[in-house]
Amino acid sequence: MVCFRLAPVPGSGLLLLCLVLGAVSSYALELNLTDSENATCLYAKWQMNFTIRYETTDKHNKTVTISDLGAAKYNGSSCGDDQNGPKIAVQFGSGFSWIVNFTEEETSSYSIDSISFSYNTNDSTTFPDAKEKGVFTVSDRVAVRVPLNDIFRCNSLLTLGKNDVVQHYWDVHVQAFVQNGTVSTKEFLCDKDKTLTTVVPIVPTTVPSPTTTPSPKEKPEVGSYSVVNSNGTCLLATMGLQLNITHDKVASVININPNTTNFTGSCHPQTALLRLSSSNIKYLDFVFAVRNENRFYLKEVNVSMYLVNGSVFSIANNNLSYWDAPLGSSYMCNKEQTVSVSGAFQINTFDLRVQPFNVMEGKYSTAQDCSADDDNFLVPIAVGAALAGVLILVLLAYFIGLKRHHAGYEQF
Repeated sequence: MVCFRLAPVPGSGLLLLCLVLGAVSSYALELNLTDSENATCLYAKWQMNFTIRYETTDKHNKTVTISDLGAAKYNGSSCGDDQNGPKIAVQFGSGFSWIVNFTEEETSSYSIDSISFSYNTNDSTTFPDAKEKGVFTVSDRVAVRVPLNDIFRCNSLLTLGKNDVVQHYWDVHVQAFVQNGTVSTKEFLCDKDKTLTTVVPIVPTTVPSPTTTPSPKEKPEVGSYSVVNSNGTCLLATMGLQLNITHDKVASVININPNTTNFTGSCHPQTALLRLSSSNIKYLDFVFAVRNENRFYLKEVNVSMYLVNGSVFSIANNNLSYWDAPLGSSYMCNKEQTVSVSGAFQINTFDLRVQPFNVMEGKYSTAQDCSADDDNFLVPIAVGAALAGVLILVLLAYFIGLKRHHAGYEQF
């Protein structure tokens, strides 16, 4: 018997299904494989998404992100036998499949052996105008060894990248060889979670009370970030970042320290991604897009991070419109700006300069300053004031002329 429970991210409720999951996105997958005696033999809970780059018929590159794992099936998942090791197999969407294999290592440990992901570009809805049609598979050797009686845990973001496919995993809990039908409470941590546990204690600062406003923090340190692809540097960003978070009626302000922040990303003709991460930030994504083939702007911000109380805070907004500038230039704003991602999450930026497209020789191009936006705003005000002045002069002339006209009649 094989049953699967689909557990949404915190605050979304639970849905219990067997074999087939309903079409619900942004959920954590949780499965429990049982043997013939109805005892648990494999347990796993995780979240994942996939970013795929493909070439179109007009020789452009497009990127698609697959994050909706609804209507999934689990054909082929098994706890293994004498000839084959345990396996998790997931099928979802239009021709997507994902398989992870486990191998027992002697009698004291097992390994998360390999992960493979397949996608079908014949699906014109997901891959419009794909040049190459067919099913493509990428496989990655993982080889993570885990003690046999431990459950592997990795809350941090894990990334696999190969052949135009980037796979993201987080909140992973898995035990492939469950002993005596009982999932272990002893955790084997991935390296990133070990860093989080030993370097950043769960209680680093005082949390403001729900009824108070967080006291302003000092200006954050300015960091320099970049993304490099096969053609060299393709994205540049310089900025100080201050995060304003409201969670469970508790407000907090966090300055990002660039000295302890990792950065990565990707560049494509129509989109570009800058991803920041640290010991307590799983990811902070800035996604840029091209508008009308001649301008760029900040289209999307996604964040997932650990708060001081140990809970996970996650927000995403893909309908933004900030930092607009012509392609071939950079956007600059030295004054403090606020990017409002949601009512619960805002980002204050300081000494900002970004160029997500057309970077030449690793240097910024001529900048469009945000003060120009203020000047443009003053132009219609000045024109309106001038028109109002002309109108007043016309009215004064009219009343003066009218008065003289009446005075002429009174002389008779």
